Amino acid sequence: DPRRLAVRGGSAGGWTTAASLISTDRYACGTILYPVLDLEGWSTEGTHDFESQYLESLIGPASEVPERYRERAPINNTDRLTAPFLLLQGLDDQVCPPAQSERFLAAVAGRGVPHAYIAFEGEEHGFRRAETLIRALEAELSLYVQTFGIDRSDVEPLELEK
Repeated sequence: DPRRLAVRGGSAGGWTTAASLISTDRYACGTILYPVLDLEGWSTEGTHDFESQYLESLIGPASEVPERYRERAPINNTDRLTAPFLLLQGLDDQVCPPAQSERFLAAVAGRGVPHAYIAFEGEEHGFRRAETLIRALEAELSLYVQTFGIDRSDVEPLELEK
């Protein structure tokens, strides 16, 4: 059922999720976990040195193809985002800092796109605490229940902002 197709991913998969939600209407919703959202910022100021070199091999040198970094960054294309999404972020993440998620949310704010943001104190890149994993999965299930119109009275509704 194409009306019940979701996309989800973390880190680079979070970028893939956000980029997919922006570039196609194929998905009914998505869950974006500790993502890369601002390619320019991530490669120059937003991660430690090891990861900062990934984009050069994937996209090309930023100094030679800056337009590619801008075009492919979800943060620069939020005007094309229409599907509901859940954004999950660790507040101590040094690989994909929460500032990227916060800037993305600021760009989406007031545009009428249903979304929720849950930030986890003490979590880094990837969630490790049992209570975080439980809360994240419950929120994700709630997004799908609401978006897909599934009758599940045992699932607590996730408050979606617009």
